[in-house]
Amino acid sequence: MRQTFKIAAWEIKRNMKNKSFIISLFLTPAIIALFIFIPTLFDDSDSDPETIHIFVDDELGVFPMLESITTGDELTNWDLKETTLTHDEVIEQLKEEEQAAYVSLNENVLEDNVLTVYTSDVIDDNFTYQVHIFGEILKQYELEQLSLTDEELAVVTQEFAVDMEEITDEKSPDEAASGAEGSGASAEESYRKIIPGIVSGIILFSIVISGMMIFQSASQEKKDKIAEIILSSVTPSELMQGKIIGYFALGIIQVIVWLGLASPVVLWKVDMPIFKYLFVPELAVFLTIAILGYLIFASLFVGLGATIEDVSTSGNFQGLVFMLPFIPFMLLGPVITDPNGIVAKVGSFIPLTSPGILLFRLTMIEEWPKLEIALCIVILLVSVWLLMKLAGKVFQTGILLYGKNATPREIWRWLWM
Repeated sequence: MRQTFKIAAWEIKRNMKNKSFIISLFLTPAIIALFIFIPTLFDDSDSDPETIHIFVDDELGVFPMLESITTGDELTNWDLKETTLTHDEVIEQLKEEEQAAYVSLNENVLEDNVLTVYTSDVIDDNFTYQVHIFGEILKQYELEQLSLTDEELAVVTQEFAVDMEEITDEKSPDEAASGAEGSGASAEESYRKIIPGIVSGIILFSIVISGMMIFQSASQEKKDKIAEIILSSVTPSELMQGKIIGYFALGIIQVIVWLGLASPVVLWKVDMPIFKYLFVPELAVFLTIAILGYLIFASLFVGLGATIEDVSTSGNFQGLVFMLPFIPFMLLGPVITDPNGIVAKVGSFIPLTSPGILLFRLTMIEEWPKLEIALCIVILLVSVWLLMKLAGKVFQTGILLYGKNATPREIWRWLWM
């Protein structure tokens, strides 16, 4: 085991002195941030909306009520003006102005139950969603004309809050009925899953990306015949395990740097005690899944990397291995739509998709299916053990095979040697 850690330390030191690795360490989060913030440069939704001048012909006497609702409302930003101009005069004025509208509130509107709002050619898009205010004012006016008592008026105007509760196998109807009482606790429970899930997803992504470097490392050492020198001091198993541990550590270093750079920005932009919900017991489950996922893909990378002498001439078979960690993204739609659906459950039990699917599922569902999670982790553990054994056989033979890239038939034969 001492030799294994020596190989791991050697891989870490070698890559930490590599300019390409250091540049990518800081360039990757910068590129991600760039893609996140560039759209905001062209989004003027946060800029102050232009004032909309609204001319109101009020024959019902509701203008004071309308003015009291919209005055000081940042969402509407209306400039209300009563007008005595005729309909034709106002229409001509709208043709000459921008950000202007005209509405006539009279008895005909109440009889026809149709309110026509005339606008200038240029008008804020949000105004379309704001005109419902006129309908609310007219409805309030009609209720007042019915001479209802204050109690009757309160009953008629009372709005009902709708609370959506999904009934699942893990949640009974009685539990769903009591959901509104624990809405605050429910939100806190969601944070306890979402935040550790996101961080674990970042860790899985980072260590898998660094694990892909094992593929190139094993291939390059084989091409340069460095492997022969190394294997004179260590066994193939120690070399393979040392590479897996070393690149795992490099992935963790990436995560620390990325989170260190992102944390101040996130804490500044997001008003939420992130660290309060990060270091929770659920984090251990997420990290276990992420680490097991890395070990599965690292075994594939290091084993197949030893079968290639020249990456530039490798066939499609070896190249497809790089696509394996991204298969869960192909199933993302059905998993988000129904985290407890058949696609999500089946994907949770397939070793190559289990890590990604489980991280997605566990951040979205309220009650964790503990038996499923335990079974999935057992499957991942068995898969890691099996793939390590198989990768060891392929690595032991392939790392010393020179002159050509191994074919799928040769790799299959090595597995049963």
